[in-house]
Amino acid sequence: MSDFESLANAHKDAVYRQLIRTCGNPDDAEDVLVEALMRAYQNLEQLREHTAFRAWLAQIGRRVCWHLRRREELLPIVHLSALETDGFQPVDPAPLPDAIVGRQRMRELLQEAVDRLAPEYRKVYELRDLQGYSGAEVAEMLGISLAAQKSRLHRARTQVRRFLDRALAEAA
Repeated sequence: MSDFESLANAHKDAVYRQLIRTCGNPDDAEDVLVEALMRAYQNLEQLREHTAFRAWLAQIGRRVCWHLRRREELLPIVHLSALETDGFQPVDPAPLPDAIVGRQRMRELLQEAVDRLAPEYRKVYELRDLQGYSGAEVAEMLGISLAAQKSRLHRARTQVRRFLDRALAEAA
């Protein structure tokens, strides 16, 4: 076994644990350790004392990690610059005004559909589909059987769907 290999095997686990803290996650730490080991091997003649190998390898790893983080921080800027160079304009991630108006209209239609439901259907629909309670929880809250809850929910959904279909067809 070569001198470098024995040093690397003796210290790589300890350096890896340090790099997890430095890099923030095990995947990056593993990549950084591989890169640090490669750089250490290429520059082994710079190591003066074999007893300092762990500290030296850890320092190389920290530098690689810092370079990786710096590159990741700059990546969005680099991508944006490349797009602008190619003649593309950045797109605003905010929704378009038409989409905002459309969503608001759908919310209004849904609220109107729910408001038109009979009270026993409306309560089941609101608890199940809008508030996210389970069927058993809704049945218990309303003091009805699970079968009755399912039946009311099915009827409520059907009525809401029909109302929305009619309203959207009229709008088109």
